[in-house]
Amino acid sequence: MQIEITVLKALTQIFSKDPEAQLPQNTSPASGQGESLADAAQHTENTTPRAEQQPAQQDGERARKPRGDKPRAEKNGEGQPRDSKPKADRPRRERTPRKPAVDNWKLEDFVVEPAEGKTRFHDFKLDARLMHAIHDLGFPYCTPIQAQVLGHTLRGRDAIGRAQTGTGKTAAFLISTITQLLITPPPKERYMGEPRALIIAPTRELVVQIANDARDLTKYTGLNVMSFVGGMDFDKQLKQLEARYCDILVATPGRLLDFNQRGEVHLDMVEVMVLDEADRMLDMGFIPQVRQIIRQTPMKGERQTLLFSATFTDDVMNLAKQWTVNPAIVEIEPENVASDTVEQHVYAVAEADKYKLLFNLIAQNDWTRVMVFANRKDQVRRIEERLTRDGISAAQMSGDVPQVKRIKVLEGFREGKIRVLVATDVAGRGIHVDAISHVINFTLPEDPDDYVHRIGRTGRAGTSGTSISFAGEDDAFALPPIEALIGRKIQCEMPPAELLKPVPRKQH
Repeated sequence: MQIEITVLKALTQIFSKDPEAQLPQNTSPASGQGESLADAAQHTENTTPRAEQQPAQQDGERARKPRGDKPRAEKNGEGQPRDSKPKADRPRRERTPRKPAVDNWKLEDFVVEPAEGKTRFHDFKLDARLMHAIHDLGFPYCTPIQAQVLGHTLRGRDAIGRAQTGTGKTAAFLISTITQLLITPPPKERYMGEPRALIIAPTRELVVQIANDARDLTKYTGLNVMSFVGGMDFDKQLKQLEARYCDILVATPGRLLDFNQRGEVHLDMVEVMVLDEADRMLDMGFIPQVRQIIRQTPMKGERQTLLFSATFTDDVMNLAKQWTVNPAIVEIEPENVASDTVEQHVYAVAEADKYKLLFNLIAQNDWTRVMVFANRKDQVRRIEERLTRDGISAAQMSGDVPQVKRIKVLEGFREGKIRVLVATDVAGRGIHVDAISHVINFTLPEDPDDYVHRIGRTGRAGTSGTSISFAGEDDAFALPPIEALIGRKIQCEMPPAELLKPVPRKQH
């Protein structure tokens, strides 16, 4: 009995203390380097300002001081007084790093011989855990934009990139971002909803794709990747934040603002900010929301900012000037994207014959993975309905399609259950599906850059693909600007008679 009383007294004393006083003082950083946070902070105590940073070192040195050792900035990411907004009243929690995948891989297993005119990932002396993931993905050499961007961003410099999808730009900014997080110790104290890297993209599909790529590249590092998009259950996404720390957050502007304004996500510890497809965010009217987000981040001199756009319009460059410091400018011309791997055709066809031509091309050639683009949502809907009615499995992708259905449609398309995906330009730009054999432009886009984005859905990663454009009476004016942009003439052909046969109606 006396023993039981003694034990109860001891337990009472333990639980009456501050719970946080029981936490260990040294926790492992997210990078999994095995260095205590106290040691890591001492290691970086005498680093130089960001403007004087030297090239990143292989041994993990970094000129930038960890954000966790700095007081909260009195100004926001655009240099304006920061709105004082209390954080959610949740206790800080002991860091529990995600366990990285483990095997016996060694850097010596990743052998890539030097080649003239090519840049190897080895040449950047990246972290071995990141190189392991790059090896798994089968990337021996950098694409042009990766080679150029990484040459600047791994030194801590801001960058502006002009490149289309299919150039490898996503891997470029992800590799740079992951490297920054691996060589900079995480803050000593951090809320669960305080990401160290923030990536903003305009569409839900693009966010999902970037997040998947980020998970592939971080699988051996212990870094946590989260994605927030509209149209999905808010509470389910919130549970991610309550379960583990967020190192890399990929989000659409609207949903990110939802989390931020509810006090669930705080952006004052963002070390790297990426804005992908800035021109599209302008077109879609997201810039006011993006401005609100950036105001919550550290000042531009205290974070690294990477901005990517398919075009360098005056509006895009003005935004870049506001949000970056002395950025490196990297441009990859569209003709380097489209001309080599995509065989391009144009059929001169009357508007009334376009659907017959589309149906017969798909049915007679037994194509199984085709993307069809149209300029308007009502055109997309009608094309999908007619193909489905005539026995070809098809689905549509536009702003009218709910997010849950979009995900199911993309899964069905990837798995081959859906043969034809009909999309608008806005919805189609975020779609990354391997082995799309043909892209058909039911209507030519008014913006030549959209043409390059469309045909970039095929012929990806060095594989071959085919694009076929229908040029009707209303499309003829759009062809010359496209040819000027890609730097080549596209021969106009008359479709063979068998491709204009009436569409057989299914018997019900």
